[in-house]
Amino acid sequence: MTNAAKNRSYALPLDIEPMEAKLVNSLPDQKGWQFEPKWDGFRCLAFKEGSVVDLRAKSGKPLGRYFPEMLSLLKDLPVKRFVVDGELVVEAGGYLSFETLQMRLHPAERRIRKLSTTHPAKLVLFDILADSNGCSQLKEPFERRRELLEDLLGPFVLKNRLALSPYTKSAQTAEEWLAKAGADGFDGVVCKRLDGVYETGERAMIKVKRLRTADCVIGGFRYGSRSDKVGSLLLGLYNKEGKLDHVGFTSSIRDRERAELTEKLEALREPPGFTGKKPGGPSRWSTERTGEWEPLKPDLVVEVRFDHVTGRRFRHGTTLVRWRPDKKPRQCDYEQIDQAIMVDPTF
Repeated sequence: MTNAAKNRSYALPLDIEPMEAKLVNSLPDQKGWQFEPKWDGFRCLAFKEGSVVDLRAKSGKPLGRYFPEMLSLLKDLPVKRFVVDGELVVEAGGYLSFETLQMRLHPAERRIRKLSTTHPAKLVLFDILADSNGCSQLKEPFERRRELLEDLLGPFVLKNRLALSPYTKSAQTAEEWLAKAGADGFDGVVCKRLDGVYETGERAMIKVKRLRTADCVIGGFRYGSRSDKVGSLLLGLYNKEGKLDHVGFTSSIRDRERAELTEKLEALREPPGFTGKKPGGPSRWSTERTGEWEPLKPDLVVEVRFDHVTGRRFRHGTTLVRWRPDKKPRQCDYEQIDQAIMVDPTF
């Protein structure tokens, strides 16, 4: 971000947290809801004030240096100011690719510039937080905010660059979308109350996904049996007291990635790792090294797929879906799996 951007006063503070969604198992069956695809990308708040633009991830970290083409696009729009909420996505081979999107978080500016040309990002917009006059819209009902978003930026939609998220008010159509989730770059449906205000940092929306996934903090790791390479990652979620509880593990790490990942994890070793419930050590029946664990500084976030939750823990090992460098560790809490706990008959 330039000095001009740092010193610029936007309509809303740059550290404002986006409104989030709580995972549930089914779509609401009453009226008063709008349904949208849940896009498989980086959540992004875009701020514009005059010729200065700033992009922020869900974690609050700046994204602008990784998406220079999006900064240029928004800067050139004939709208002087706004704060909008959306999702950054990247297409590869005719499909939206999260893996290609992650490649943009690269330290080398030359690499970023090349990717911004070969695989330019697209911003899918779905909400507005401040209008062209710099007035906050947080207290306006969502239905009104959507209308304002369409009026303000709808005329400037560009194919493959800037889009308004499609939506429906039909639960039947939303069910059809859900049946197709996992294709076309979305992995579920987000449900928004038409009369709902924008509740920053709160899980005020709901989401339904075909697969159960959760974002977890890596609080520690175990070496593989008779190996100096990582064998499993220890997963954590923050409880209401703000302590990190151990909730399970994932060992679905690709062999070709173990050496590099081990090096990365060893550089982050720092006790205590988990500040709440901790992993158990080796039992009296086993003294193998795999029972021991290495505590980590809680910096890394990973998305895992799980089946059942028992006793507020994943009952079985989980499957590693992807790393989430765009997510703040403190955002990884039990609310993500509360619904799974409620409906799991084994709890």
